[in-house]
Amino acid sequence: MLLDDTSAEFHEFFERHYAGLARFSFLLTGEPDAADDLAADALIALWQRWDRLRAAEHPLAYARGVVANLARERVRSSTRERRRIALFWAPGAQQQRSPDVAAVVDVRAALGRLPFGKRACVILRHAFDLSEKDTAQALGISVGAVKSQTSKGLAELERLLGVQAAGDLAAERGSR
Repeated sequence: MLLDDTSAEFHEFFERHYAGLARFSFLLTGEPDAADDLAADALIALWQRWDRLRAAEHPLAYARGVVANLARERVRSSTRERRRIALFWAPGAQQQRSPDVAAVVDVRAALGRLPFGKRACVILRHAFDLSEKDTAQALGISVGAVKSQTSKGLAELERLLGVQAAGDLAAERGSR
């Protein structure tokens, strides 16, 4: 199949950024099954606006913003669904998870307890190594809000994980 220039540009964007957008989605939602779906939904939305978006200064930042918005809605929807289920069903036994490294499980659980905005800032800044400016562009907020949300999010993680674990995470990030 021959692709026109627009399709080829989008295909290149898709190939270059799909995996990162899916990873971002997973880190925001904690749901591996939803990560690919949200990334794909975001890219469909981008394709529909590609003529305007391809000329944008930061199309990847826009894509991350779309993923963040879709993930936020999914988290809200899941929360509402859990509340509805809790009203009608007694809590059952927890599902067994596949074996995982304890620290990863702890960090995922702690990230899941952060409010969405703090979680998104911490993930973009520390898991994706984005600058404050790029994080602000991706989330559609000010650089000051990114600084504040990241600082508060890290403080909350430190409280949840303990000073030693948070220090280890910061040291690991600094050694990259």
